[in-house]
Amino acid sequence: MIDFIKKQISCCLFPALLFISMFVTKYVSFSFIHRYDLLLILSILIQIVLILIKYETWSEVKIILIFHIVGLILEIYKTHIGMWSYPEPGIVKILGVPLYSGFMYSSVGSYIYRAWKVFDLKYTDWPNKTAVISLCLAIYLNFFTHHYIWDLRYVIILATIVLFWKTEVYFTLTKKTHKMWMNFAFLCIGIALWVAENISTFFSAWKYPDQKIGWHLVNLGKISSWSLLIILSIVLVYYNIERRNKEI
Repeated sequence: MIDFIKKQISCCLFPALLFISMFVTKYVSFSFIHRYDLLLILSILIQIVLILIKYETWSEVKIILIFHIVGLILEIYKTHIGMWSYPEPGIVKILGVPLYSGFMYSSVGSYIYRAWKVFDLKYTDWPNKTAVISLCLAIYLNFFTHHYIWDLRYVIILATIVLFWKTEVYFTLTKKTHKMWMNFAFLCIGIALWVAENISTFFSAWKYPDQKIGWHLVNLGKISSWSLLIILSIVLVYYNIERRNKEI
C-alpha cells in the first residue's frame, strides 16, 4: 500500500502543481494581472519545467496537447450552454473560457503517461480497435448531443462493460505484479477525478450554477462523466504507446 501511494503521488506532479497554483491565486491576488491569465502563465511554466526535468518527453507532450485541445473544445461548448462558468475576468479567453482550463485536461494525460511508466502497466484481452474507437467517438459525441437528444451515457456504460469485460490491467508494486479488472479501474479513476473536481471548484477554478451562492460537493452523477472521459484518455495513450513500440 505504501509503495502504491508513493507511486500515485509521483504520477500526480502536474495535477498537484495545478492545485497549488489554484490555491495560491485564490488567496493571493496581483493588481497587474487577472487570476485566469496568471494561471495560464503558471500552467505553461509547469509544462516547460516537466519537460526540462524529463518528467515528460516531447513525444508525450504532443499527445498531451491533444488532451488540451479536446478538453478546451468541450469547455467552450459546456460553458456556452450554461453547464458551468468561469466568472472571473481574464484577457486570454476563447468564447468566455480561459486557456488555462485546457491544462486541467493535459494534467490528466500527464498522469496517465506517468502511471504507465511507474506502474509498468500492461493489459490482457484488449478489445478490437475498431470497436474501441467507435466507443470513444460515442462517448465524446454524447457529451455534446445529450443536451438535445437522449442521454445515452448508461447505454454507453453498458457497452463499455461488455467490451472490456475480459480486459485486465496489470501493475507492479514492490516488484510484485497485481491485476485489476479494467472496468473497475475506469470507475476508480473516475472517482479520483470527481474528488479532483471538488478540489478545483473549491479553489474557484470554475463554478457550477448551484455553486455561485456557496461551494458544496459536486453531484455524484459526475463520476459517470469522469469515468467515461478517462476511457477516452486511456485509449488515446494506449494506441500512441502501441504505435511507438511498433516503431522501435
